[in-house]
Amino acid sequence: MNAADFSIAQLKSAYASGDLSPEDALRSIASSIDAKDGDIGGYLSYDLDLALADAAKADLSLPLGGVPIAIKDLINVEGHPCSCASKMLEGTYQSPYDATVVKKLRAAGAIPFGRTNMDEFAMGSSNENSGIKPCRNPHDLDRIPGGSSGGSAAVVAANTAVASLGTDTGGSIRQPASLCGVVGLKPTYGRVSRYGLVAFASSLDQCGPMTKTVADSALLLQTIAGSCDRDSTCLANEVPDYTSVLGEDIAGLKIGLPKEYFAKGLDPAVKEKVEAAIKQLESLGATPVEVSLPNTEHAVATYYIIATAEASANLARFDGVRYGHRAESDDLIGVYEDSREEGLGAEVKRRIILGTYVLSSGYYDAYYLRAQKVRTLIRQDFMNAFEEVDLIASPVSPTPAFKAGEKASDPLSMYLADIYTISANLAGICGISVPCGTVDVEGKALPVGLQLLGKPLGESKLLKVAHAYEVS
Repeated sequence: MNAADFSIAQLKSAYASGDLSPEDALRSIASSIDAKDGDIGGYLSYDLDLALADAAKADLSLPLGGVPIAIKDLINVEGHPCSCASKMLEGTYQSPYDATVVKKLRAAGAIPFGRTNMDEFAMGSSNENSGIKPCRNPHDLDRIPGGSSGGSAAVVAANTAVASLGTDTGGSIRQPASLCGVVGLKPTYGRVSRYGLVAFASSLDQCGPMTKTVADSALLLQTIAGSCDRDSTCLANEVPDYTSVLGEDIAGLKIGLPKEYFAKGLDPAVKEKVEAAIKQLESLGATPVEVSLPNTEHAVATYYIIATAEASANLARFDGVRYGHRAESDDLIGVYEDSREEGLGAEVKRRIILGTYVLSSGYYDAYYLRAQKVRTLIRQDFMNAFEEVDLIASPVSPTPAFKAGEKASDPLSMYLADIYTISANLAGICGISVPCGTVDVEGKALPVGLQLLGKPLGESKLLKVAHAYEVS
């Protein structure tokens, strides 16, 4: 019995029946990691002894009592390494505290187990930018798992984790969830605390669950959502019971179909699967309605100005003096330069340079200020659409998972892979990726995800519709 094959609900049932104990589950998952992860690279590390110590005192009466949850390697867990998949922090930093989301998981009885691979400092869409080791898609080891939360998606898909946490700055939960065939939920900005997440772009980052079922995502969101006095951007709104809406009828709901998301550039096989999923929602009583998000064409440029600008400020602390790898040099400037040269990867350097440029004197108004104005227009597009419809449905990624190295020499092509996901981050709304079938590519069945987007704090309706589709 491999505990990692189970969903959270199934694992809790096995505990309740006495078929498994938390210690048994952890040892089973560790064996699964040892057997499979050498090829996949979904984990950067795990500490079985530390987890077993937590399991020995697990309270099975709690909502997540004894359930192991894998954690993306930019979320701080006390006593665990937090490398952000970067040579800058690898082997030099161990977290002295728990992120708020980890505190909330522990309070619900969960056990943080395993540090998952990612694009370095969450900058990437393929997990090829990991500064420590590559990560591959469990459905085809020649292909990427998506990014930046590629490891968190891959370990759930490979059954080397029951569930995981990822972060989503421009699609980094939803896109790898789609490409690996798992459920990935990006909450509304501010719904979940960012305290204890190593920041990439502070106005865009959100932490969320990556799971095998929508019900598991609802339970994890229920656990990690809510106010936090250490995060001034975290909303104080009451957290509803997300699990209570699962199974409710969706008849009469209007599902918006943005015409800009079904245009040129979408792989025909992916389009076919997404449209079939929309027809399934229609058969459940939902009504599809065409909507327009006219500023979609500006989203990629807007995102890569705002995100890189915030990254250039957030990553200034990783300089070999305050944090991270310290190079040997005869003078202070040399320490700064050499530490960052040796410790940071090419994509991180590219984004820091771009971000510093758009914030520099003479360019701030032309780039950063203008991007913030366009961001407002993008958010208004969604608010206008939500006056007509309850949710928006679209693809998550324009293609199935591509081969490792296929886009490595063309950063712009890689950036365009986020075209359907980044607008939700700019607008601060919630979104989920739900598996909607597979397409055949060179003899391999590669997953496709259906994206559902909801209005701010609209996670209940999002989960209700996603669950209705999943079980239909």
